[in-house]
Amino acid sequence: MYRFIAAMLAVACCIPFAGAQEGSSPFTLAKALNLAGVRSPAAQVGTAGVQAAEAAQAVARLRPNPELNLQTENVAGSGSYRGFGSAETTAQVTLPLEMGGKRSARMAIADAQHDRALIEQAVVMADLSLSVTQNYIIAVASERRAAIAARQVEIAEEASRAAVIRVRAGRASPLEEQRAGLMRINAQALSEQNQRAAIVARANLARLIDAAVDGPLDQPWFDRLSSTGPIDRPPPEMMLAARAAALDVATAEAQVRLAGAQRVPDLQLFAGPRRLAATNDTAMLFGVSFPLRIFNNGSAAMAQARAARQQADSTRRMTEIQLAQAIASADVEVANAETAARIASSTALAIATEAARIARIGYREGKFGQIDLLDAERSLAETRLAAIDALTAYHDASARRDRLTAPAPLSSKD
Repeated sequence: MYRFIAAMLAVACCIPFAGAQEGSSPFTLAKALNLAGVRSPAAQVGTAGVQAAEAAQAVARLRPNPELNLQTENVAGSGSYRGFGSAETTAQVTLPLEMGGKRSARMAIADAQHDRALIEQAVVMADLSLSVTQNYIIAVASERRAAIAARQVEIAEEASRAAVIRVRAGRASPLEEQRAGLMRINAQALSEQNQRAAIVARANLARLIDAAVDGPLDQPWFDRLSSTGPIDRPPPEMMLAARAAALDVATAEAQVRLAGAQRVPDLQLFAGPRRLAATNDTAMLFGVSFPLRIFNNGSAAMAQARAARQQADSTRRMTEIQLAQAIASADVEVANAETAARIASSTALAIATEAARIARIGYREGKFGQIDLLDAERSLAETRLAAIDALTAYHDASARRDRLTAPAPLSSKD
């Protein structure tokens, strides 16, 4: 029963990754990222934000609508003003005139907010890319742990058979057979747990990209470590975090400009015909109106806008400092993880593998005791898992650094 369950789990997870990738093309990280960019709701969120900003740009370019007023006077009174015989009816068209550059200031704000929406869209996609990469790393590492656990079951079964032969030949006590059987049972339980974890990791990746994860994952990619050397990356001021802070300053600057324009009163020109019912004559009406800045001259709004601009500028400078610190820390973290992964997946693993091989041969030939074999096998399993953990930490650190240093898209003016 156990062998049947293990076989089904192994097929579902594509556990024999080395052989499977020879017969079918692997499901690569690039494919997962492409699917996520097309099918994930996160991509639609960023697109909707840009579309809303483009609509705001169109709104900012619009001028105030004219007004049509109809007014009737000298009606429903007494004497000669009873009824509509002495009515004076006026049809008036009012045209607002924005003064002080209010329209251009609105357009500047809308342009800055559009560029900010492009940054937000890039941030959403960068976060999605990081999430997909991390889930892909977890899926690959889980399947590799499951493969190692399945191999440990085979090793435990071989050790159990060897213990039975030694006990029956009188070269070992029955205690060795019991210990070997316990090791086999524990290995089987651990294998089932790891295979279930691999299935869940693959399913989580499929949910994130909204597509089936068919075929084996790219195991050679997991073993690949980047070479040390200079890193080609955009200047810090062109990275997403810094660019977003700079656009917040640009928006605040435009708000200051708009606050200054709001202090200039707008004019309203109006004109229209007036009909005098008493004489059946028509006359034209012309006029102009403008508000009196007595109680609110706009100085408070100007002070508020300037304070917001100062806050945005201070935030920008703090963001640049924090970004530089984070990049330096990320570089160190990636370098350390790369060193640890290189050692764990090469030198340490080779030593542990050779020690376990010698212990198996020596145990079968009666040169080593069972404790020596168990210790060697345990060391090999721990070294293999440590190598997976080190590679996982390296790829995760690299993905987080890539997210941190992601370049900002060009603005509408570039």
